Amino acid sequence: MSHLRFAVLLAGAALCATGCGYSEDQWQAQLAKYNKLKSDDDAKIADAQKKIADLTKQLEAMGVNVSSMKSDLDEREKALEAYKERARQLELIKERFEKLKAKLDTLTKLGLAVNVRHNRMVISLPGDVLFDSGRETLKKDGKDILLKVAAIIKADPQLVSRDYQVAGATDNQAYAHGPFKDNWGLSVMRAREVLVFLIDPKEGGLPLQHWSAAGFADTDPVAPNTTPEGRQKNRRCELIVLPSVEEMLDLKAITQ
Repeated sequence: MSHLRFAVLLAGAALCATGCGYSEDQWQAQLAKYNKLKSDDDAKIADAQKKIADLTKQLEAMGVNVSSMKSDLDEREKALEAYKERARQLELIKERFEKLKAKLDTLTKLGLAVNVRHNRMVISLPGDVLFDSGRETLKKDGKDILLKVAAIIKADPQLVSRDYQVAGATDNQAYAHGPFKDNWGLSVMRAREVLVFLIDPKEGGLPLQHWSAAGFADTDPVAPNTTPEGRQKNRRCELIVLPSVEEMLDLKAITQ
């Protein structure tokens, strides 16, 4: 009950004190008690206001802009909420990524490597299995592997709807003969050969609108070119799973 309402009630009650059975002294005692309570409350409010004023002065003396503190707290609250929302989105992307990787890990049973390179999921196909040295024509073993890869991708709606790029790569040995002039030409033509096979309705049968090809020659090695084993690893074609817009983040980091 507010002080004003209490005072009005007491004043009205005093008018009917005689009829209500209370003496004037008793009502005066109640009024005195009220006045003391109000005085105590006023003193506490004044003391609290003084403490707030003193604290404000101390903070301002320390260089704190008290008037902007609330707005700063509001901004921090907004930033925290934005961070929480971003974290939630990253968790969803990570979950999708892990499911995608689990699907592609099936390809490891075919002896293929599935990993993350340059922030992209990569399926690595050994070049020596796909092609003879210096040639771009697919060997029978290479076709067999590509048919198995295409079958796995086609069987999964999530995989078949993704965008892919076939990337050809070579070792650093000079391309000394043939129609492609150099390793750039050879890597591009090998990537094209794999691409055409995968999207051919009579072969891989994958949707052509989701596929592209590129050649990198010897500019993207996965091993040193100083040993025969290293050069063999660098002669390869990769099927790169292109990230969607919301997946443009550090995939390597979220797999740790």
